[in-house]
Amino acid sequence: MMRRAATLVALLAALAILRVAAQTAVLKITSPADGTYVMGPVRLAVTVEPLAVLPTIREVRWFADGRQVCTAATPPFTCEWDAGEKVGEHAIRAVAVLRGGDRLIATARTKPVEYAEAVDVDVVQVTAVVTDREGRFVTNLGAGDFKVYDDDKPQRITNFAAENIPLELVAAVDVSSSMKDALPAVKRHATSFLAQLQPADQVTLLGFNDNIFTLARRSTDQAVRAKAIERLAPWGGTALYDVVIRALDLLGRQSGRRALLVFSDGEDQSSHATMPSVVQRAEASDATIYMIGQGRALRAATLQQLMKQLAAGSGGRAFFSDDETKLDGIFHEIVEDLRHQYLLAYAPPDHARDGEWHRIRVEVPAQNYSVRARLGYRLVKRNPQ
Repeated sequence: MMRRAATLVALLAALAILRVAAQTAVLKITSPADGTYVMGPVRLAVTVEPLAVLPTIREVRWFADGRQVCTAATPPFTCEWDAGEKVGEHAIRAVAVLRGGDRLIATARTKPVEYAEAVDVDVVQVTAVVTDREGRFVTNLGAGDFKVYDDDKPQRITNFAAENIPLELVAAVDVSSSMKDALPAVKRHATSFLAQLQPADQVTLLGFNDNIFTLARRSTDQAVRAKAIERLAPWGGTALYDVVIRALDLLGRQSGRRALLVFSDGEDQSSHATMPSVVQRAEASDATIYMIGQGRALRAATLQQLMKQLAAGSGGRAFFSDDETKLDGIFHEIVEDLRHQYLLAYAPPDHARDGEWHRIRVEVPAQNYSVRARLGYRLVKRNPQ
């Protein structure tokens, strides 16, 4: 009897502690974070402090722009919501209903693009990274700090955004037989790399050898990405050209940044596509391309030249190393690059849809800064209606 009484007293004390904790608990929206840019599918997520309150939450009701979009009844109380094809301002509200009837409320407000003029034509989108003389990233620039030239003719910037710009990334990992020894380290560093992206960043993960495998499609869930990477296993040849074209085709066309990361250790052996077709497809894309070459890629001059050409033409970077311990540093440099990008756009000249190569030059004329951006574009003619 005394044991039952003691248990009851302990239970009542625990409930009292939880009641007090609930009264002082704080709910916070972690995705999308306040002041970020969002578009497309977005994962809605919250945290609560103290964590002891978490088991007392019965459900979380999610609202976007005053309309309830979903209800999550089980931890971690996340939901998927489509923010639309354009970067706009949205009011996000989370209401956590506790089992005792109390409620916790959190709000977040996403940002529209900082500078935009409506245009009724397609735009040429340019992602730019700005560094000073010491190679340090330059932040806090505005649209007025940039000058953009198309075939040496100045253009009027119609769209501009800086920091926390929505990112859609396709990461393609070579899983051919030659990757057997290197793959464990690649998987470990790739998982760490993806974990450093912003919560709203969308990632499509591809594995490729003779074939191309879509392991995760536009996911914002790091757990899904990690599981997909863990499933990678080496076998077969290398279809590098095919995967670059496939990856660029998978990237969407909504406003925001697009990037492609390709990791490969050998020359193409199995593609149906040709090298010129890969170059032409990259020239028609506004994605920033990052290439990482290991193993045989260090000894294949033609492959190195292609990887450098694809990266430089897009405003990205190419890395080559046979030292697995340097992978973490390489992935970190790419993360930092992605975190310090500006997004600019302008209406293409009337004659631009001629299928020809048009040069792009981006400058910050008031300062002695270096700007890395795509070198040009190739627009195809519109089909007649």
